[in-house]
Amino acid sequence: MAEEPRPALGRRRRRLSDEETEKRMVDAAMALVNRTGLTVGLDHISFEDVIRDAGVARSAVYRRWPYKDLFFSDLLKALAGAAVPARMPDDEGMRVIRDVALDHFGWFATPQTRHDLWSELLRHAALAEFEAIHRSTDWRTYLALHATFESLADGELRDEVQQALARSEQGFVARIAKAYEHLAGLLGYRLRPELDATFETVARLVNATMRGLVITALSTPEVAAQRVRANPFGVSAKSDWSLPALGIASTVFAFLEPDPSVEWDDERIAAVHAELSSE
Repeated sequence: MAEEPRPALGRRRRRLSDEETEKRMVDAAMALVNRTGLTVGLDHISFEDVIRDAGVARSAVYRRWPYKDLFFSDLLKALAGAAVPARMPDDEGMRVIRDVALDHFGWFATPQTRHDLWSELLRHAALAEFEAIHRSTDWRTYLALHATFESLADGELRDEVQQALARSEQGFVARIAKAYEHLAGLLGYRLRPELDATFETVARLVNATMRGLVITALSTPEVAAQRVRANPFGVSAKSDWSLPALGIASTVFAFLEPDPSVEWDDERIAAVHAELSSE
């Protein structure tokens, strides 16, 4: 990235407004957090480093935040407001699903092979998502935000951080629910009527399973590498299943079943192929 031109000698730098100073400071601190990851708390973030990275006058900073703790309170709120739980990007997740589905497209032919295909999609996509989350600094920051929130004293700051995290979590769950609803419709599955559940229910359980496994793998790395040779959930052949795939597939098959109203004729199969090919 090219450096900003320095002001000519003898020319005073334009004085930033308090709003510009605040934005530069918060942006610089958030960039630092994104590079290094957030620990429980913000003790590893140097106030002086943030001032330097922001390129603002110290006098302006201390005018806006007489005490650095006031800045870190604003930073925590900004981080919570911008936080998005780490998850494999939608285009990457769809690429995995599309590639597996197209490679096994003949499996759309019968009820058993469609079930096998559903299992195969979950087996591959769950592992890819787990690996993406496990190596993500953003994910660790998101986990640390929750832990930091728990350590805050009751008061306005705690309430604001809680509300921001709740909004982020709800939006995240909604996106997962939408993705599973779309995929279920594509594969001709529906929610089991007797459970009176929604795709949001599925999304919350999938999210909790993945989150728990990622947290466990941080201290127990073998969780990431463990494989089980099996043919669970009534699939036809044995394959190597990761723990994330087993956990996610267990939830999906507990809540979803083939939709008896879907007719798998040549027209529908062609439409599914066209949709997968266009992604």
